[in-house]
Amino acid sequence: MSYPKTRLRRLRYNKAIRDLVDDTNLSTTDLIYPIFVCEGKNIKKEIKSMPGQYQLSIDNVLKTCDELVSKNINSIILFGIPSKKDEEGLVAIDNNGIVQRAIKEIKKKNKNILVIVDVCNCQYTTHGHCGTIKDGDVDNDSTLKNLGSQALSLVNAGADVIAPSDMMDGRVKYIRDILDKSNYHKIPIFSYSIKYASSFYGPFRNATDISTNFTDRKTYQMSFKSSNEALREAEMDIKEGVDVIIIKPALSYLDILYKIKSKYNIPVIAYNVSGEYSMLKAASEKKWIKSKETIIEILTSMKRAGANAIITYHALEVSDYLN
Repeated sequence: MSYPKTRLRRLRYNKAIRDLVDDTNLSTTDLIYPIFVCEGKNIKKEIKSMPGQYQLSIDNVLKTCDELVSKNINSIILFGIPSKKDEEGLVAIDNNGIVQRAIKEIKKKNKNILVIVDVCNCQYTTHGHCGTIKDGDVDNDSTLKNLGSQALSLVNAGADVIAPSDMMDGRVKYIRDILDKSNYHKIPIFSYSIKYASSFYGPFRNATDISTNFTDRKTYQMSFKSSNEALREAEMDIKEGVDVIIIKPALSYLDILYKIKSKYNIPVIAYNVSGEYSMLKAASEKKWIKSKETIIEILTSMKRAGANAIITYHALEVSDYLN
């Protein structure tokens, strides 16, 4: 059929009809809120490059979790900001570390909130890279040992999900083997299987006090010029036992998200990263765009591309639009 008998606008005139036929919908249960936890008490330090986001001491993390639950957001991902760092990031293995203590306190108060924990070394190393440095580069297999110990320590503390973000080869299998040997068969791994060496991470590094003092991350994070390599990375992690794939960043990589979701029958999470957040905030403050409408459009595009869930710093504010 063709115009004038077929008029696609008939489905657009009435909002109730639009709501009925829309094939992509965003809800608060799709959202995962990142939290930066730091030492101290009654700390709520705004991150200058991320307006509306904070470094929080554990007492304020608990308050944030209460607010999230009240808005029907039941999933968080934790990033630690330790008071001390070392060359290999061994502070991340400390059973009394900042993230480990935060997990225990969160679980005491909010047993039903899903606590996902980022597993990486960049926040914990003096050099700001994601692993152990040998001969001027991050050494893959040495880093695996630290990641495995870190993951086990976090699960012992009560973490529900382990999310390795380091991009070392073989880390899913290495962590899976350690968890299984420790009788943590039920703990899933949400791997950053596809993480690009992106310029969109700048505000995050400011948020976590990361200072990289040499080179970049291009020897372990993926080239943004690469598309087919994403399929290989996803397939490798699937074979190693990953439960969910995280794609980071999201907004400039919707084609990658669509490819992975189309090829593999596995849940996928999009990470709406700090640079994407901060660009929108800056444009909103200048009144160049409408904040609410733009946030909803961006997050919905990620779902439309195939995301089952979205890690986003917009979660709290967007919940007011969705509830």
